[in-house]
Amino acid sequence: MRQRGVHLQYRFEARPDAGGPGQRGGDLDNPLFDLLLALREHGSIAQAARAGGQSYRHLWGALKRWELQLGQPLVHWNKGHAARLTPFAERLLWAETQARARLTPQIEALRADLERVLAEALDGTQLLLTVFASHDLALPHLRDQAAAEGLHVDLRFAGSVDALRALAAGRCTVAGFHVPVGDHGGAVFTRQLKPLLRPGRHKLMGCSRRRQGLIVAAGNPLALAGLADAATAAARGARFVARQAGSGTRLLLEHLCQAAGIPQAALLAGGAAAEDSHLAVAAAVASGSAEVGLGIEAAAQQFGLGFVPLVEEDYFLVCLRQALDEPPLRALRRLLQGPGWRSALQALPGYAAVHSGEVLSLTQALPWWRFRTPRQVPA
Repeated sequence: MRQRGVHLQYRFEARPDAGGPGQRGGDLDNPLFDLLLALREHGSIAQAARAGGQSYRHLWGALKRWELQLGQPLVHWNKGHAARLTPFAERLLWAETQARARLTPQIEALRADLERVLAEALDGTQLLLTVFASHDLALPHLRDQAAAEGLHVDLRFAGSVDALRALAAGRCTVAGFHVPVGDHGGAVFTRQLKPLLRPGRHKLMGCSRRRQGLIVAAGNPLALAGLADAATAAARGARFVARQAGSGTRLLLEHLCQAAGIPQAALLAGGAAAEDSHLAVAAAVASGSAEVGLGIEAAAQQFGLGFVPLVEEDYFLVCLRQALDEPPLRALRRLLQGPGWRSALQALPGYAAVHSGEVLSLTQALPWWRFRTPRQVPA
């Protein structure tokens, strides 16, 4: 039997509806999964065809070609009943959903590279701005708004620590990171972030405020009310999915565990794989490969999941002092202060425009920065 594989391609096209990241992640299309989703939603080829503006014959033929190529049936047909996806098709859909969520940051980075090449070729005078930022669902909206104003934002998602290191190494002009609101203790953030930020060298800009909490199955079947409940559930076998080391959300988890007197290892004992984005955490819970994770409210809602709020945090953008008054940064600050950005944040669950576009005092915005950096304890 011929070995099956994956072939990738991309295309240039107009994007009149710049609504931020695609509903399924990464602006990545595949006709098989679009077809399976349509069949699941509508229950018949005829209705799926009408909803998609295609013919019955076209969809029927496509389905049969996919079944032949994969060597597996995709749909159960019972006369007089709605069409049902086979267990294989359901597994395939969930596996693709998780893979898409995990790959979204990399896909977005690749798309940003290709769009930058196109922008430079079409207009060498266009303003360019490279941004390394902790994963966030609002920033792609900002990137799309910037493009409409002649500012190309090369947006690359990385952990908060990695983003700040990229700024220090000169690999980006702006870095994005997030910290709990009004956190005056913050030993975790002091230790990890303070060495990468310098008053007089760096300038801080407000971007947004967002809500983080426990992402749980719809209806919160484990009746979790906080981190202590999650630790108890983990001791009984519930799998907790965390973000990757170096991410702002992993630092937040460490901070919350310390504040609550809960060993982080107790939460992670279930062995669920760490994920690189909020969407990947939500996809893991939605697929049943984990029962709970830490992430933002907007990611939970995108997958139809439950959410237990734990903390609000400020999302900041930081640049070198000398870059603040250069044209790309001035354009970015205007966008952050404008009505389009406020509208985009209002449309995302758990987000708010707080100090957006304002240049802030690093020591006032980050109270923990004034604390002495804790000494590293050998492992």
